[in-house]
Amino acid sequence: MRHLTRTARLVVVGGTISYRALFNWTSPAMFTGTLLAGPLFQLVFFTFLGRQLGVADDRFYILGNAVLASSTACVYGGTMAVANERRYGTLGAVLLSPRSRTALWTGRALPYVVNGLFVTVFTLAAGALLLGLRIPAAALPGLAAAIGAAALSCSAFGITLGALGLRFRDVFLVSNVASAVLLLLTGANVPRGTLPGWMRTAGDLLPLTHATGAARALAAGGTWRAALPGVGAELAVAAGYTVLAVLLLRIFERGSRKRATLDVM
Repeated sequence: MRHLTRTARLVVVGGTISYRALFNWTSPAMFTGTLLAGPLFQLVFFTFLGRQLGVADDRFYILGNAVLASSTACVYGGTMAVANERRYGTLGAVLLSPRSRTALWTGRALPYVVNGLFVTVFTLAAGALLLGLRIPAAALPGLAAAIGAAALSCSAFGITLGALGLRFRDVFLVSNVASAVLLLLTGANVPRGTLPGWMRTAGDLLPLTHATGAARALAAGGTWRAALPGVGAELAVAAGYTVLAVLLLRIFERGSRKRATLDVM
């Protein structure tokens, strides 16, 4: 029991301190502009663009961009959780800790999950109020599950990209490309049925894809059972990226120790 308590304290307290120290938009103005205003403007832009092009209805774009909104916090946040440790010269101290690496990095991922949930809920609520989207009350529990699964998978994806910060100098180039890939392949703004087969296959392996489909099905009046496969698939993607992140962090940590490159910029 004492071991579990210490581990939980490491995850919660350590993750919170790391978030405050390493996250780049903790000031209210930066947080509002980057995580709230940006995704909301993107939602409105694509919704009106979709109206002009006649590709899909408002529900398609509002729900797609609301789920995609978590990627700003989760992908960039997860990347910063690892890369900024190296950038600010604190990575060596972290890796000297005898505590579990899984607990250390899990604690750093959790604040971004919460961030992603908050940003998605805000974007969805604001978009619904501005553009008149109505979501059935019976769909809200399932929608919450889909949004939660999306935040988990996107944060795990971000930590995976952040692990590359132990090897690459400019890991934010990777996260910028990843954000563009999520915009295109997850079906947030482009109907997946119009994409080539290989793009649809790649989208199935990315976070947000399955959660977006589940959210749209629920908002259209679908039942929880109809959305359950999508939520389950999103959780499976989250588990896969979690395992990949742990493996990459372990491999790159060992390689960096051998080459003495932990703090090289």
